[in-house]
Amino acid sequence: MKQVLKYLHLWKKLTSNSFMSVLTTRFNALIFLLGKSLRFIFFLVFLGTLFSKTQLIAQYTALQAMFFYLTYNIVDTTTQLFFREVYRFRPMIVSGDFDLVLVKPINPLFRALAGGADPLDLFMLVPYIGALAYTAHLLRIITITNVSVYMLLLLNGILIAAGFHILVLALAILTTEIDHAIMIYRDLTSMGRVPVEIYRDPLRSILTFVVPVGIMMTFPAKAFLGLLSFRTIAFSCFLGVAFVSVCYRVWKYSLSRYSSASS
Repeated sequence: MKQVLKYLHLWKKLTSNSFMSVLTTRFNALIFLLGKSLRFIFFLVFLGTLFSKTQLIAQYTALQAMFFYLTYNIVDTTTQLFFREVYRFRPMIVSGDFDLVLVKPINPLFRALAGGADPLDLFMLVPYIGALAYTAHLLRIITITNVSVYMLLLLNGILIAAGFHILVLALAILTTEIDHAIMIYRDLTSMGRVPVEIYRDPLRSILTFVVPVGIMMTFPAKAFLGLLSFRTIAFSCFLGVAFVSVCYRVWKYSLSRYSSASS
């Protein structure tokens, strides 16, 4: 319990520093928020245009597709909120500052993965949650079971996203490259903005079972719509835990191969 409180206190300190750092450049922050908002709106326009020509896409209505897209945005924004430090990890490796992290009495993975939340993503998360709640209300299928299973798989999706970020950190140690890896991750997860049923096999199976983007981004919405069996939900959670375990082992291996700046 003491360790949990210790890391929670540390995270609060790092997050406070991150908030102050971002808010000192208010113009850049406004541009960032504007860009995020425009990207969200443009994809909504795309969905609207798409469904103006047809009533169903892969058996889903426009309102259901909207629910999928909002779920994707919540998972994506939440992971960026908590794991934004990953995007700043490469300079730490190249400059040798990671050596200073290793000698401190904290878990280096915690420092590299969750070194402070990003306030701009927090600002974007509020309207996403509001829009999701309103869309769920319009679907008229809100039950305690649906909401509970949705939240469970949403947490499982964030857990899988954490695994992806841990894998990226491990690759950064082994190759000193992170920008391309994180962009590949972003491109892969963007395929989860819509139900994976629109893709043909084998791509659909790869996105579900090999690179679990489908489980991470679309399964929470499918569970809320009542389209997943209990067995599938249990398998999804098992796969999420197994995926993070494998990524953590890769991280531990990368640490054993790390060469400090002084060596």
